[in-house]
Amino acid sequence: MMDFLEIDKLSAFYGKAKALHEVSLTVKQGEIIAIIGANGAGKSTFLDSIMGLTKTEGDIRLEGQSLIGRSTPQIVESGVGYAPERFNLFPFMSVYDNLLVGAFTARTDIGKNIKVVENLFPRLKERRNQETHTQSGGERQMVSLGRALMSSPRLLIVDEPTIGLAPKICIEIASVLKRLRDEFNTTIVITEQNANFAMTLAERLYVLESGSIKIQGSVEELKNDPQLTEAYFGH
Repeated sequence: MMDFLEIDKLSAFYGKAKALHEVSLTVKQGEIIAIIGANGAGKSTFLDSIMGLTKTEGDIRLEGQSLIGRSTPQIVESGVGYAPERFNLFPFMSVYDNLLVGAFTARTDIGKNIKVVENLFPRLKERRNQETHTQSGGERQMVSLGRALMSSPRLLIVDEPTIGLAPKICIEIASVLKRLRDEFNTTIVITEQNANFAMTLAERLYVLESGSIKIQGSVEELKNDPQLTEAYFGH
């Protein structure tokens, strides 16, 4: 079976500085994988590269089709949704209008997609007319995820979904991501500093350090890995 997402020797650059070094990984359809690493390890750069936002070498294939050279809107149209850690919401627009911004490639399904998002995040339905600058960090994260889902992505990539959020909200977000996999067969790639969260959600982990993959394997294999527990769990 062909891998749903294939990253093949991906390097990324900011000017002349190399931020990623020949990263290779694969993701199967309907799988959740997590890329964990400290701040500055290259996690956001990796996701930006998938979205065509950085200068890259190597290849990124979605269902066998290369995404290299495509613009970000074309990549979204190919079936990729992105919830960046920076949120990028319009602060003085309502929740509803922020969600509509994510629907620019989904002209026909807007009503249906709004229903899906509001079903996943009932709080957004209650607050659909609220301006996002008045919301908590957890609610803004829900809007960011909801907006990424408005284009009906088959691949959802999420940058640090739990950063700065209360444990209760983290559990809620994990449950929504699992529902997306189970009910919609959505393939999900997340980046995380929180290894505990990543292990409760993902089936496989990749550990990124200084732009290179240092450790990889299933959660089962890695939960007792001495290198990993020392670096990320403080044992």
